Parts: sequence; C-alpha cells; structure tokens
Amino acid sequence: MNQEMPFLEHLTDLRRRLLIILSALVVSMVICFLFVDHIYQALANHSGEKLAILGPGDILSIYIKLSGVGALALTIPVAAYQAWRFVVPALEERERKVALMYIPALFLLFLFGLSFAYFVLFPMMYHFVLGLSNGNFELVITANDYFTFMLNLCLPFGLLFELPVVVLFLSHLGILNPHRLAKMRKPAYLVLSIISITITPPDFLSDVMVIVPLIILYEISISISRFIHGKRTRETALSSENMV
Repeated sequence: MNQEMPFLEHLTDLRRRLLIILSALVVSMVICFLFVDHIYQALANHSGEKLAILGPGDILSIYIKLSGVGALALTIPVAAYQAWRFVVPALEERERKVALMYIPALFLLFLFGLSFAYFVLFPMMYHFVLGLSNGNFELVITANDYFTFMLNLCLPFGLLFELPVVVLFLSHLGILNPHRLAKMRKPAYLVLSIISITITPPDFLSDVMVIVPLIILYEISISISRFIHGKRTRETALSSENMV
C-alpha cells in the first residue's frame, strides 16, 4: 500500500492540474467571446468585401471558433506552467529554472506562428485561390468558409512553431538527441508534407509555401538538439574528470 501512495498522489496531482487547465480554457473562452466582435472585425480585413452568412447558426459557429482560438492562446501559458509544476519534483534545480523559461517562449512562439500564417501565408493563398476563378464565377464568400479556411491554415502553424521549444525541453531532459531526430528526418518530412497538403488548398504552390517553413522548423529543432546534446556531453565529461 505504501508503494501505491506516491503513484496515487501523482494521479491526483495530474487530475488537479488538468482541471486547472480546463478551467483556464473555459474562462478564457468566455472572455474572448465577450470581445469576439472586435476579433471578427480585425480578422476580416483580408476578405476585401462584406462576408455573407447562410443562417443564424453560422454566426454562433464563427464566434465559437474565433473565441476558441483566442482561448487556446491565452491558456498555453497556464498549461505550460501546470506541466512544469507537475514534472518539477523529478527535475534538478538547474533543470527547473531552465524549464520555467520555456513558458513565455511557448506563448510567444504560438503567437509568432499564428502571425506568420495570418500576415504572410494566408493573404497570398487567399488571393491566389480567388484568382483562379478568372472572372468565371460570381463569388459569394461566406464568413464560415472564410474563417474555416483561415483557421485551418493559421492554427496548425501556431502549434507547429512550438516544435523548437518542445525539442529543446526534451533534449535538456535527455529524451531526445540529434541522432534520433536525424534518423526520423524522412518520416518527419512525410508527416509534415501530409499536414501541409491537408491544411492547404489543392494546388502545388500552396503546398510548397507551407511545407518549406515546416521543414526549416524541423531542421532548426535538430540544430538546437545538437547544441544541447553537445553541451550535456561536455558537462558530463567535465564532471567525470573532476571526480577522477
């Protein structure tokens, strides 16, 4: 029974922290919903015209989507902090301080990924796809389709831009190393290609515009892991020499 108590306490702590994260997500979503009209006006700029809706259900669907993305952004620091508190008993003092620094980095990289996709990729893809009509169609763009297209592109980029920080953290813990990441390069490229094809319109240019930044992110992650792995190796060798 004594051996089970630490494990049960571990599960209780995990459940408590998951509830905190869920509560933060709900509260953030309510806050974002209160200001969703301002969010809508800010994000509808690239449409170039007044967006249409097909029914009252579309309004609620759009507002929930926008509030959900805003809530996700606000909840990331809370989730990262709770994850840090959960694993902190297993970390050394130096590792605790390093891991704590990842929390603002996760939040900022998520925002940077969203901004990169929204300000750079989305306008290019949106106008490129509309240009394919060549005046052959009478365009009626619904708000639901517009924001679905936007979020399908921007949200994955916000999450994928977290990759370098996640790799940095796992490399610090010794879970990942550059050799393992290098061996995973081909399947990783395949997965990233599938992601790019899934979230972009069915044309080659859009796929390339998405897959290239994702591959660059993966290569940056390998370089980060190589740097951390080399640093850990030197520290281990130095410690061994001091012990001798």
